[in-house]
Amino acid sequence: MTRTTSQLFDLKGKTALVTGGSRGLGLQMAHALGEAGARIMLTSRKAADLEEAAAELQAAGIDARWIAADCGKEEDIRRLADETLARMGDVHILVNNAGAAWGAPAEDHPVEAWDKLMNLNVRGYFILSQHLAKKSMIPKQYGRIINIASIAGLGGNPPEMQTLAYNTSKGAVINFTRALGCEWGKYNITVNAICPGFFPSKMTQATLKTLGEDKLAAHAPLKRLGDDEDLKGTTLLFASDAGKHITGQWLAVDGGVSVVTGG
Repeated sequence: MTRTTSQLFDLKGKTALVTGGSRGLGLQMAHALGEAGARIMLTSRKAADLEEAAAELQAAGIDARWIAADCGKEEDIRRLADETLARMGDVHILVNNAGAAWGAPAEDHPVEAWDKLMNLNVRGYFILSQHLAKKSMIPKQYGRIINIASIAGLGGNPPEMQTLAYNTSKGAVINFTRALGCEWGKYNITVNAICPGFFPSKMTQATLKTLGEDKLAAHAPLKRLGDDEDLKGTTLLFASDAGKHITGQWLAVDGGVSVVTGG
């Protein structure tokens, strides 16, 4: 029997792991998944931030737990995956969100900063996706992987926004999403990417200050920056059976910024 829309979006009985989930976009997405019925495992590097975030989710009636881990370190990633599986059983939904940015002119960009961003923003996504797929998603023939990219991965920047390594890493995430979606479709695993535009957050503070929040909002066709609920709908679509026929795709959630040319 054909399911209703509410049934397609229902995540009861599902478990989601959200990296970089203690604040900002990660916490917003955790709320979306939890509000739809999923159990949530949060991770980031700082235990105090995770404890506060989990308490916030629990206060909203969401089953939320946390594990402190550095998704730039392979041993931490594998420990995170194994401990999540041990504590919560199969992981049905993975949100690869942990990431970092770095601002510097390309000619002076530190190589060590380049390596740090590629390691966390790309390599970490691969290792965690591979580990959970082999231990849970492939054996169960079910999975939803959501990779957080950025509109910075779709093209270049205004000259004053000097984030070459970040843009490059997010472009890699988009093609990682395409390639992995093609390869793992046979396992009933969908792989999709969200490309946020400018959302006020700790990571974007410096850029927003440099470019000006009002200027950036004015440049967007919708004349606004992202807010605390703008990623919820897309996250839930890609995580649920409402999006079961979508894979290898990216969707910009940016107020229309990425479709403006010559501006």
